[in-house]
Amino acid sequence: MAAHAQYTPGPASGAHVEKDGEKWTLVIVREFRHSPEMVWEALTDPAQLAEWAPFDADRNLATAGPVRMSMVNSPNAQAFETSVKRAEPPHLLEYSWGNMDLRWELEPHGNGTRLTLWHNIDRRFISWGAAGWHISFDVLDRLLAGEPIGRMVGGNAIQHGGWKGLVGEYAALLGVEAPGWSAPKS
Repeated sequence: MAAHAQYTPGPASGAHVEKDGEKWTLVIVREFRHSPEMVWEALTDPAQLAEWAPFDADRNLATAGPVRMSMVNSPNAQAFETSVKRAEPPHLLEYSWGNMDLRWELEPHGNGTRLTLWHNIDRRFISWGAAGWHISFDVLDRLLAGEPIGRMVGGNAIQHGGWKGLVGEYAALLGVEAPGWSAPKS
């Protein structure tokens, strides 16, 4: 997609790690120029998730209960039977994604929304996760602004020119070592 070629991610920011023994949680705070209700819809509506998120969902995530999520652009096609644990529109969403837990909190901030994501992730790949969410949130922001550039996740994100640098920036910001890097074979 031509819009992908014109996209350049901004610098790594708004992330830190919470450590509880061997369990590490990536915490990312991002501000959007859009209302919590608009951001909530993008976090829960399968059609909107398909425009920016690294997974597809087989139903709306706005209510608790079972859901099937499928990885997108992953070298190993993976689908997970999982569950939305809590959904309190438009403020709180919690679910599992494979063996990882995600918690999304939305709060009004100025004329927009402050989104905080807690994502427990294998500590060896925490800088990859931060870079992936960074790009996904950039895509989400443009989607909400009515200027979609298309989903960039998995292999598409890794092949993007800004990916490797962003992973390194997040590794430095978070005080972790970046995992070995290689672009997937096309």
